[in-house]
Amino acid sequence: MSPSILLNRKPRVLILSASSGAGHVRAAQALEKAFRAEGSCEVEHIDALGHVSKLFQRIYDKAYIRMVRHAPDLMGLLYEQTDKPWRHPRERLAMDRLNTQPMIRLLKKIQPDLCVATHFLPAEILAWLIAKKKLQARHAIVVTDYDVHALWLCRTVDRYYVAMQESLEYLANIGVPREKLHVTGIPIDPLFEKSVSVSDARKKLGLTASETGFAFVRGRLWRRAAGAACEGSAGDATAVANSGHRGESGAVEETARRAQQKRRENAVRPDAPDPRGLHNRDGSIHGRRGPTDRQGRWFDDFGSSGA
Repeated sequence: MSPSILLNRKPRVLILSASSGAGHVRAAQALEKAFRAEGSCEVEHIDALGHVSKLFQRIYDKAYIRMVRHAPDLMGLLYEQTDKPWRHPRERLAMDRLNTQPMIRLLKKIQPDLCVATHFLPAEILAWLIAKKKLQARHAIVVTDYDVHALWLCRTVDRYYVAMQESLEYLANIGVPREKLHVTGIPIDPLFEKSVSVSDARKKLGLTASETGFAFVRGRLWRRAAGAACEGSAGDATAVANSGHRGESGAVEETARRAQQKRRENAVRPDAPDPRGLHNRDGSIHGRRGPTDRQGRWFDDFGSSGA
């Protein structure tokens, strides 16, 4: 039973991100604002890397950024070699548990009703705690990448929220139940839903109607959005694409290429690894016959029953 029901309080929502790159944090901040605006729950956002060992924090933060910028080919190779669905999860979990003891203690203390992870590190720890019945929370993972790397795959997950239909089909193909998958896009700040007057914006920035404005953006999707905005603006405006650091741009392109190749290989793989390591909440293995109800039907993930 939910702790909130027992204590007669609002449901407690805990959002966990990791500050290894801004995207995971920005998505979590957007979700936090949305939950607060809804007003029916208590919500808290925690940076998981603030509750790990110092060495682990440096590896996740500085080492990752340096590799992306200065060794994109190596980064691409590591990305590919670790992208093996449902393989070697125990070894990775053992290392992560060893280095995330402060986060584990914090989660046990908070005992949230719903956990939403926008990074695979806290997602993995949450899944383990729920499987061990040390947390009673529902568990949702918001995948903040267009490519779903194997690191995002966890046990005891109630919902996966992914960026596009292709991501949903990929997860379904490797064994994640379709009823757990939802295409929502990557969360963005609610601020972007508000219309802004071009004349007011120019006035705030100290620009006259005849002066030219420049929008410096990064990435293909942002470039399209900025271009559309500039076309609809008053006066002259130009969108200037900034590819960022040469090494970082190269790593992104290489990762995208490898991800596309992976999609082709996994689309019709008869020898794909058996994903039946997904645990049900009763401790049994997803896909295997576990407890049955009075009609003899066996229970699948999270209490749903099948024929």
